Amino acid sequence: MNLKNPIADLRAKYKTTLEICIIIALAVMIVAFKFFPNLQEKEVVLEGPQELFTVEDIQQTKQENRPPPPPKPPIPIEAPSEDVLEDIEIEDTEIDLNANMEAPPPPPKEEKVEEEPTYFVAVEEMPEPIGGIKGIQDKIIYPEIAKRAGVEGKVYVLAFVDESGKVTKAQVIKGIGAGCDEAALDAVLKTKFKPGKQRGKPVKVQVSIPIIFKLQ
Repeated sequence: MNLKNPIADLRAKYKTTLEICIIIALAVMIVAFKFFPNLQEKEVVLEGPQELFTVEDIQQTKQENRPPPPPKPPIPIEAPSEDVLEDIEIEDTEIDLNANMEAPPPPPKEEKVEEEPTYFVAVEEMPEPIGGIKGIQDKIIYPEIAKRAGVEGKVYVLAFVDESGKVTKAQVIKGIGAGCDEAALDAVLKTKFKPGKQRGKPVKVQVSIPIIFKLQ
């Protein structure tokens, strides 16, 4: 018995079936174009509310030159009436040439400021205390408080000696305290000096004098 493969049988009929389907499709298209020629796709229009925007032209503002403000009205000043003018007495302004004129007061006198005398620092012949430094030391009174505290040392006194050899003033340059500074000043002020000289002429000179305080 001779049996055919079903798959081979389908492949043989595939070409014939495809040709028949194409012919049927072409026939349908021909009939459609012939009997329905005015068939067209309808246009789809979407309608809806629409808003209209009106664009207005905006005019650019121009800065106009404004006129200046009007001036302020003047403040009215009341003029004096005739009655007021009659009450005003006008003094006599005529100058009497025969009258005695008082002289202006004299200007105040300027007070003369006495200039402090100038003392030389160094001269050809420096001042010397009469009796030497020992004469000044003999005038020293050792303060009791300095003795009890055991204070010793040197006190330097600056003496201002005039042309006559007199000490006009004195000041402590370096002191040790405990009353010794005051005792040294008092002794120097009581001392007479041989005046200093410059080119053989007595002059004012300032001189430094050391005063020794020592307990025995």
